[in-house]
Amino acid sequence: MVGVPNVTRARAAAAVRNPLAFIAARWTPAPRTVQRAALAALVMAVLIVVTGGAVRLTGSGLGCPTWPKCTSDSLTATREMGLHGAIEFGNRLLTYVLCAAVGWAIIAARSRKPYRRGLTRLGWAQFWVVMSNAVLGGIVVLVGLNPYTVAAHFMATTALITVAAVMWQRSREGDAPPRQLVGTAVRQLVWCMVAVTALLIVVGTVVTGAGPHAGDSSDVPRMPVDWETVSKLHAVLAWIVVTLTFALWFVLKAVAAPKAPLDRTRDLFLILLAQGVIGYVQYFTDLPEVLVGLHMFGSCLVWIGVLRVLLSLRERPELESADVPAPAAQEYAATSASMADPR
Repeated sequence: MVGVPNVTRARAAAAVRNPLAFIAARWTPAPRTVQRAALAALVMAVLIVVTGGAVRLTGSGLGCPTWPKCTSDSLTATREMGLHGAIEFGNRLLTYVLCAAVGWAIIAARSRKPYRRGLTRLGWAQFWVVMSNAVLGGIVVLVGLNPYTVAAHFMATTALITVAAVMWQRSREGDAPPRQLVGTAVRQLVWCMVAVTALLIVVGTVVTGAGPHAGDSSDVPRMPVDWETVSKLHAVLAWIVVTLTFALWFVLKAVAAPKAPLDRTRDLFLILLAQGVIGYVQYFTDLPEVLVGLHMFGSCLVWIGVLRVLLSLRERPELESADVPAPAAQEYAATSASMADPR
């Protein structure tokens, strides 16, 4: 049997002072573990959008009428609040699962050897976005589902998905300087596609804010714009993104681009087609809740797909051991010397 090392006062103080460094000195995750942790955070970020959509589409937005408690005298939903209270409180609880996934990503990135400061910072960026968005979600409830705050809440979650997607990609790359796989003109085309897709998502929040699904059965204010007009603008932007994606695929084929950008562009095109079908069907069937929920899920996949296309335009191999930045190497050496037990 392996003996349990003595827990000295110095070790306990070190663990309390810097628990991440304490864990990193004793655990080295496999590269696949770091990648899975980053992917788990991304999946949870998408799932929180889906469950948030369920809250809205079932009219449970004020199922818990206050925040941070569910009611003025109860932290949790009560039986009298019925299904709406359970749905809203369940979505709040899922935030803790999201925090756990982000925390795992941070710990795995911090414990990776060699230490990668950029990867750890991406994990912490997710943490602060989650915390900020939790407060914003509380404000949404306190102001009675004001459509502008609801739109901001969704956009903050999109920012979380952005950081999570970048961290997932970076966990599968090295820290060497990026090497571009395509020319400047192709990169400019992709950045144009990213900008139009971002605008598409913003206009989509306006469509939702002006549409019939207010999130609660009470008299919730809507954005004072014509819903039909904004929906048509949303469709036009979607077709522009589809056209840009189609053009990009042909350009990549013409310049004999590497396989990765071509594959990511193909994936995005298929996602856009499926999203377009769902969008038109829900429009002509008076916005059934199930299709609206699928469309919200699809919007997350579209944004992730666009980001993957952008990130596939370059490659970053691992740094050679001699090229590891000295500060990171020294930091880990000092941490190990002060904390690590003989193995």
